[in-house]
This record gives sequence, C-alpha cells and structure tokens, in this order.
Amino acid sequence: MEQIQIIDAKDHVGEVVTIGAWVANKRSSGKIAFLQLRDGTAYFQGVVVKSEVAEEIFQTAKNLNQETSILVTGEIREDSRSKFGYEIGVQNIEVIGESHDYPITPKEHGTDFLMDHRHLWLRSSRQHAIMQIRNELIRASYEFFNKEGFVKIDPPILTGSAPEGTTDLFETNYFDQKAYLSQSGQLYMEAAAMAFGKVFSFGPTFRAEKSKTRRHLIEFWMLEPEMAFMHQEESLEVQERYVAYLVQSVLDNCDYALHVLKRDRSVLEKYTQLPFPRITYDDAIKLLQENGFEDIEWGDDFGSPHETFIANSFDRPVFILNYPKAIKPFYMKPHPTREDLVICADMIAPEGYGEIIGGSERATDYEYLLEQIRAHGLDENEYSWYLDLRKYGSVPHSGFGLGLERTVTWLAGIEHVREAIPFPRLLNRIYP
Repeated sequence: MEQIQIIDAKDHVGEVVTIGAWVANKRSSGKIAFLQLRDGTAYFQGVVVKSEVAEEIFQTAKNLNQETSILVTGEIREDSRSKFGYEIGVQNIEVIGESHDYPITPKEHGTDFLMDHRHLWLRSSRQHAIMQIRNELIRASYEFFNKEGFVKIDPPILTGSAPEGTTDLFETNYFDQKAYLSQSGQLYMEAAAMAFGKVFSFGPTFRAEKSKTRRHLIEFWMLEPEMAFMHQEESLEVQERYVAYLVQSVLDNCDYALHVLKRDRSVLEKYTQLPFPRITYDDAIKLLQENGFEDIEWGDDFGSPHETFIANSFDRPVFILNYPKAIKPFYMKPHPTREDLVICADMIAPEGYGEIIGGSERATDYEYLLEQIRAHGLDENEYSWYLDLRKYGSVPHSGFGLGLERTVTWLAGIEHVREAIPFPRLLNRIYP
C-alpha cells in the first residue's frame, strides 16, 4: 500500500493509501470521529465512521490526544466543504508516538507564552502557513535572480568591517582578533560584482539593537543583489520587478496559506502593478509637515508613524528617494547637484509594514570614499580591500537589500513581526 503526503491527496482520489501524520485536533460523537491531521505539507480531515471500522479502531480514534503521531490508512476522497478539497475515510490507525498534556491547546495563548514554546508553536496551522509563504519567497527569489542572469555568491558571516556603522555589531573573539557577526554582505558583494557583473547573496544578518518594536529583529535573513554597470534608476526597476514577482508567486503558489491567514488576495494583487510610485525625501518631509507631523524636520530619519503615513498616501509600495548624506552609510554615491544628499532609495511596504528594501548607487571615486571612511571614524586599513575596488577598473554599480522576515510579515498580513522569526533562533529571553 502506497504511503503518500497530504499535499498529494489530489492525485490519489479513490485510492487506499497510508499517511504519517500528527493529530492537530479532533471531535467525535457516538458514531463518527473527525480527526484534523497534519504531516508538514498540509492539513486535512480524517473521518472515522464507527460502523465502518473495527470497534478498537474507533475507540483509538476517540482517545487520540493532540499531537499524537499516527499512521492512518484509508481512502482519499473529495471534500467540497473544505478549502483543501480532500479528506481521508479512515480504515485503520496505528499509533506511533503518544502525546499527553500538549501545552498549546486550541484556545487563545499570549505571545510571551507562545514564544516560550516556540519549538512547539511552529506546529500550528498559522505558523505553518507563514513558513510556507517564507519558503515560497526564497524559492521565487532564486528563480527571479537566476532568470535575470545573477550569480549566487556567499559572503562571510564573520567579518572584520562594518558596512552599516559600528554601534550595532555583535563582537566576537576571532583568534585574538576582533571580528563581528555580519550586518550585511554588501561590501563583499561589491567585490563579487566586479568579478561576475550581477550577483546576489542570501543569508543571516545580525543587528545588536535592543529594539522592542514589531519591525525589528536581532537576526534576520536578507537578499542582497549587487549589479555592475548599473545606475540607481535601473536598480529601482529591478527592485520593483523583483517585489512584484514575489507577490505574484505567493498568489500563484500559496493560496491555502493565504486562506489560513485570512489574507485578502485582492489586496495583494494591487502590489503586482508596475511601476511603483516614487517620492523624494524632500517631498516626503513636506508631505508629513503639511499633514500635522510636527515631530520631524529636514535631516531626520523617518520613524514608524512617518513611514506608515507616507505608505498610506499610495496604493502600492513606494520608493523614497535621495536621503540626507548625514543619516546614510559612508559608501553611497553623492548626489550630482546636492552636496547634502546621496543617491539612494528605500522601498516602503503598504499597510504600515515599513521599509522592506534599502538600496543605493555606490560611490566610485577613491578619494571621496577614503574621505568618507575617515569622516565616519572607521579604520581605513580595515577597508583597504574595499578601496581597491575603486583602484582597479571601477565602474558605476548599484545594489540593494531586501529583509526577508519583514517581507514575510507584510505579505502574510501578520500583526506581530516575531511570528515570522525562523525557528528556533530567537527565544523570548533574547528578544522580549
């Protein structure tokens, strides 16, 4: 007898199969028991009819506890009442592993409790749906960049220099030398772009910030493309096509997950329409000030309420262009007509989810970059290799980074960013 996964039930209608699963929930009456089953690929229902099975099988079904693991055998049939569309008419149950007093019951639990039980919370239907969307974004990212002719490069996680500043680094002892957990692979990706033209990386990044907002994580994963012979305008076109591609991939391949999360597909469909709107930093400041925001002036960075208001002024993701040099990293190219600006852009997601992409055109002038490294109080010896990129065949180049967890949070429509943290990295004691 063939053993299948729940996700493949559609290909076995009318067949008797075996499935390894866990009991997510159950309800029963005197004559019938309904088992909510999951196997890691999907959830569906097992129906045990007392008159159709041996008495011991029916009693086993009635006595199953939440998260007991079983091998269930039965006939796959269509189920038009469920979103999944299929169920199994159970003929036999073999208990593999008992479960008693499972702590996460179908009732409501607080976030702190769930974070303390993160290793088990991952089994829930909502977490399952979130992680399916995360997986789809990763798959679609590789697909997009492969189609676009990018080469995947893996920058180091332990680094000797800081692209985003030195105040939020995790420092480690690397054989009696200082090393840091990577904030970004960008500087290394610039070196790779000078070798391969168009490259991207995907990996963990770390920020030693004790932030408790729903938008910030200590560890998150980031997609970082870097493109030689490319100015900022061309980079923005890549960024919006990439994000629209991600949204469409979720719509095409995560319908059941979106249903579980109660995410409105029609809302997401708007985000595939290109081009995305753009507003300069100057105009964004004016927009905020004209609408009663007295807490911000030119030269300030945007906070969550500011980004949310700007995003709500448009119906799709929006680019904010050309920020003040003083609030951006040292490597950004100066604006050609404004000494106080750099050529950069942040993409702000709709619905109050904040920045999902930060990018810029990179400075190419050796003397300017050396001056900026010194002005930021960085050790020029640590960046000598980075300066070499401006000595040996430098070209215009641009890049960006997309934060995966925040993008998951946005597309899944979840309210608390910690729901999107990959298992099991951040425990409650680290990120309260």
